[in-house]
Amino acid sequence: MPLGEKVRSSSASGRLETQHVTSMLSELGSAGNRATGPGSRGEKVKDNFPAPRQRDVSEDRQEQPQWLARELLRQNGRRHSVTLGDEAEIMRRQHHRIDSTRRLCSLKIDETISLDNLQELKLAFEECETGGLRSIDANNFGRIVKKCLGLPKTSNAQIQGLFKKIDYSGQGRISWGEFCTHMLQKYKEKEETERRSKQVAFTLPATMKALCHGIPIVNIHSTHDGTIVSVREDGVVCYWSPELKPLKTKHMFNDGPANRKSKWASDFTLMTEFNKLMIGTGDREIQLYELSTLEPYCQINALDTVPLTLDYGYTGPDKCCILYGDTDGCVTIILISSAGDTLRLWNKSPKIENMPNIAVDDAVLSPNVTFVRWKVHHDWVTQAKYFQSFQAVASSSNEESSSLVIGCALPLTDAHWQLSEIREACYEGKTKKVQLSWIPQLRALGDQTVFTIYKGVKTFDLCQKHSLLVTGGMDRLVRMWNPHFSGKPTGILRGHSAPIVYLRIISEDSQIFSVSTDNTVKIWDIEDQHCLVTADPKASGIHGDMSACSYSSAMKCVYIAADCMAVLSLKIRPQLHSRLTVSHNETVMCCGYSEEFRQVVSCTEGSVVKVWDFDTGHQVFEFGGTNDLSATTCMTFDPKGRRLITGGRDGCLKIWNFNNGQCLKTLKKEGECHEVCDCIFLQVHRNFYVMSVGRDRKIDIYPDIPEDLHRVQRPQPSWQDDLKNGHKEDILCVAQCPPSLLATSSYDGEIIVWNVVSGRIQCRFVSPLLAENQNVEGLDTSVPSIIFLKDSKLQHFFSTTALLSSGAMGCVNLWNVLNGGKFVGSFKASRFQQKITKLAKTDKDTLLYAADRIGYIYVYNIEKFAPQQKSPRAENFWRAHTSRITGLQIVDSDQVVLTSSTDYTVRLWSAHGEFIGTFGQSESWGVHISSSWKHPAVPYEVLIDPLSMPDHEILNVNTCLSDAINPDETGAQRGEAKSETHSKLRLPPTSISDTDIEED
Repeated sequence: MPLGEKVRSSSASGRLETQHVTSMLSELGSAGNRATGPGSRGEKVKDNFPAPRQRDVSEDRQEQPQWLARELLRQNGRRHSVTLGDEAEIMRRQHHRIDSTRRLCSLKIDETISLDNLQELKLAFEECETGGLRSIDANNFGRIVKKCLGLPKTSNAQIQGLFKKIDYSGQGRISWGEFCTHMLQKYKEKEETERRSKQVAFTLPATMKALCHGIPIVNIHSTHDGTIVSVREDGVVCYWSPELKPLKTKHMFNDGPANRKSKWASDFTLMTEFNKLMIGTGDREIQLYELSTLEPYCQINALDTVPLTLDYGYTGPDKCCILYGDTDGCVTIILISSAGDTLRLWNKSPKIENMPNIAVDDAVLSPNVTFVRWKVHHDWVTQAKYFQSFQAVASSSNEESSSLVIGCALPLTDAHWQLSEIREACYEGKTKKVQLSWIPQLRALGDQTVFTIYKGVKTFDLCQKHSLLVTGGMDRLVRMWNPHFSGKPTGILRGHSAPIVYLRIISEDSQIFSVSTDNTVKIWDIEDQHCLVTADPKASGIHGDMSACSYSSAMKCVYIAADCMAVLSLKIRPQLHSRLTVSHNETVMCCGYSEEFRQVVSCTEGSVVKVWDFDTGHQVFEFGGTNDLSATTCMTFDPKGRRLITGGRDGCLKIWNFNNGQCLKTLKKEGECHEVCDCIFLQVHRNFYVMSVGRDRKIDIYPDIPEDLHRVQRPQPSWQDDLKNGHKEDILCVAQCPPSLLATSSYDGEIIVWNVVSGRIQCRFVSPLLAENQNVEGLDTSVPSIIFLKDSKLQHFFSTTALLSSGAMGCVNLWNVLNGGKFVGSFKASRFQQKITKLAKTDKDTLLYAADRIGYIYVYNIEKFAPQQKSPRAENFWRAHTSRITGLQIVDSDQVVLTSSTDYTVRLWSAHGEFIGTFGQSESWGVHISSSWKHPAVPYEVLIDPLSMPDHEILNVNTCLSDAINPDETGAQRGEAKSETHSKLRLPPTSISDTDIEED
């Protein structure tokens, strides 16, 4: 049946075609995938999403959320069956009836533009630039975008959104230069974000342990549990903890006759699957010891040459491979099946010097042993490795013509002929009766790949995941190769100033570790082929001639043996609990909402700015975080919501186009600058200004002139009243009440109300203290937040303009700012006497939201407050974060609350405290679809935080939760409040009202 043919939901064919679906939800989840064939009704769903962006659609929406399926079922009612034709209709209605979910598949026009498109756009811009204007308006921009990009059905809203992002100043026209600047800047910031995500660092200086013996360490290996094993040339084996604390030391070689030279170790490796340690010696032996006890197990002697480099590979259940390279340029391979039985058989051999001993001629005649010796190089073998993922052996030497060879362990090409030619070198089974021949064999050309490299190869590594071979040697270059093609390297990494002696590919992180003889360690990114970090000897403190090096994947450390034993540890980002979701990797200092783009912007202590989609919670863009930027302390938007203004600890303000990360202008004072604590964008008559306050205790005012092309702008002269009678302490907050009032608050509790037209002080207040707090040492009297209330319903304050400020011990103070100003009243907003850090109000000035230092949010109805009566009780309260709330904004149009905190998160809540989600979570949400919210769940870290428990000392306070401040309050009342606190805080509430408390 054709996919697009309409099928009745009750038809037999309809039931047959859907019988494989296990549930209605799973069928809905796959509807979008099955209803997109040619001629199907599902094509209508993708009319607005042309082929060039189908990849991005799948990226934004890899899987239909379960909440969406539930919502579709709820909206479409109960059905007995869902057929293929109905699925397409459901998907069509999804895009037309659920506006929030359409943003999951929103088209990013600026990401579809190719080089050819740019050339067409340039010509189209030039055609539209008429009348001497080197710019075009929004209508012409929309027309040429649809024409040049081949997007005739792209919605005008999407094109207008792109136009507004470019036209950040709101002039209504953009030029070709501005369009190109937007594109370049956006891609530049994306590259910077990608680079920042790959940043790594070492803990410097290195941790070192002195080596007093002066005997070189031949190699270093690590076990699965992180234990470090090293072997010296004289045969001393040392076990170290990951922090280089000695655990065990043992001399493995027995002293021979006085006239015989002492034995020396050439290399060693670990056979972890069989709990063995294997050492190659200068006496042409391979010795095996128990890894856990270091007791002798057996040795293979009478090798033809000295094993310079040893390796071991686990090839399968009870199978292994032992190989070594020698001074003749040969690679000898011993393949063992039934390895456990074979090793036990060797262990029963006659003992020589308390070590079971078996000659190699006898060892290879053992059952299930295969012996091959390949002639590979014309110089000493510098390294030999077996790679199970490739089922191949790779070896290297300092000779150029065969610098590195990757070949099979056993002959593969024309197997019958090859086996007949090497019958004396390769034996299998129990019927071997001829004597072993040490004459090396040559591989067929088809059985190996030879790499010719200038000055040879000292070290290499191979990775199947990235299909990558890396080599290093005397020429100080790290070369990257496709292991299947030896003609030319795919990349060359330059940066070392000494020969490279160690390489390791970390496939899970897409990184390459390289170490040179001067003790310099570098980490490279495989994809970008650039150096991520360098630890030179001066920074690490590692000195002397390097004798061995190894990387431990278990501990994320590089171990180096030189004059000392040293470990360079990578700085590891803390691994969060699987249930924890963070928006940033550092403290969030502030956040805000842009109604123009329906986006949320959050800023961090590390100067990283992230832009989020308000309707889904997904990250849209990220910029900042560079070394030249200081910590961001505050932010605000311009009146149109198209530009972002941030203040920093360096005393500078920066104006950004936050949609592409372009810094438009820097606002700073001349001379010494102090930290900016708060900033606002205000209008006086027809003029706009940026105003900032901070630790310099003055108000700085900068005119907003978009046409001014100067990159740095200075403030206007300070008000005379500010210079003579202004604040004496750091100014923490500033708030405006149009058209002419401005208020500032400081660290010492002083609040000054200004007339912005005249620049003079209108009134000033000092926050009052409770009688019981008068003599409290170290009491925090600062005022971190103030807001104006301007509503005709507040006539009982003798004025239509009032000021709310945060006070000591979780109080909120109310002031009348007109007629000289006076204190009206105060109430305890925080039930746990914690400092109120942020205040916000609804547009109609009816509800007040207060956030405290331990993450609680309280909602109060201001209309119920009267000085003569009892203070307002909280309409609602909930715990939103586990630490100080740094951002609080009410989005009245959507009836939601936006918060940020020092706990690294930015969250969205309904106006009633229902948890919608954390920005950056994997699941998208719909602001107006309650089934997509996290509610009734609460943030996991809030649930488990100790401060959410009723027995914590901070919560066990004698306070009448939100009663008005009354010095005559009785002890009985305070005790009752304490009991009330304990009775309600069984778990962190998502949403609790005082009515609920009273009922309890």
